[in-house]
Amino acid sequence: MSFKTEPTLRQAVADASARLGGIDARHEAELLLLHVLARPRSWLFAHATDPLPATDLAAFDALLARRVAGEPVAYLTGRRGFWTLDLDVDPSTLIPRPETELLVELALERLPADRDLQVADLGTGSGAIALALASERPQAQVLATDASPGALAMAARNAARHELGNVRLAEGGHDWYAPLQGQRFDLIASNPPYIASDDPHLQQGDLRFEPATALASGLDGLDDIRRIVAGGQAHLLPDGWLLIEHGWDQGEAIRALFEQAGYAQVQTAQDLEQRDRITLGQRPA
Repeated sequence: MSFKTEPTLRQAVADASARLGGIDARHEAELLLLHVLARPRSWLFAHATDPLPATDLAAFDALLARRVAGEPVAYLTGRRGFWTLDLDVDPSTLIPRPETELLVELALERLPADRDLQVADLGTGSGAIALALASERPQAQVLATDASPGALAMAARNAARHELGNVRLAEGGHDWYAPLQGQRFDLIASNPPYIASDDPHLQQGDLRFEPATALASGLDGLDDIRRIVAGGQAHLLPDGWLLIEHGWDQGEAIRALFEQAGYAQVQTAQDLEQRDRITLGQRPA
């Protein structure tokens, strides 16, 4: 951005929005500016006519250049809101997305608030699902697993920041259930990789910057989901639930996997855009 004098905050946001383009441009510009200024959103409205000092303008411009090049806003600011939590994120983790909150809602419907529970979150990433469930069900003990040491470190940081002592972390590799050996749970949740390995979307937008191992899973995107569905009942208590997030066009195939594995009450829930998003099933009593 080029200004002869120090621009006001309003002018800087307007110029940045034009530079970014798209329906989220203004929102993204505001998030980046607030990150530079270390201020809350309410402050920006009250100080819209304040000048933006040259040093802050330079830092803002540098972030804008990276965003124009495609880097996700969440990685540029190191933060993303999910459920009622503000989470730290970095390129070792997927960026939590609003549609995953449906998985949290469905899980909470199946987790009574008045008793002790055992819950597992497979592939926790930043800890979004595990921490949301732990915050809403303080009597639950939540085990969060991930194959990435970097992701587990981020999840641990988020758990500590939100003072959620009912979450424990465990590293697991290709075998999704290795960290769960000898344990059974009232509910297992997962947002695993589910994009086909040759999907062109992997080379577009924010996905280019997110960890590929947390996104892609074989030629049809279902390799990891097959493993999770097949092994789930061995780690569920009677009447326990398995919930899996997946792509909009995978509901029918995943329901078939659940049914073949002997789950009851198999169903697929749709997100706010009426797309298949979460498939779930119950271990028979």
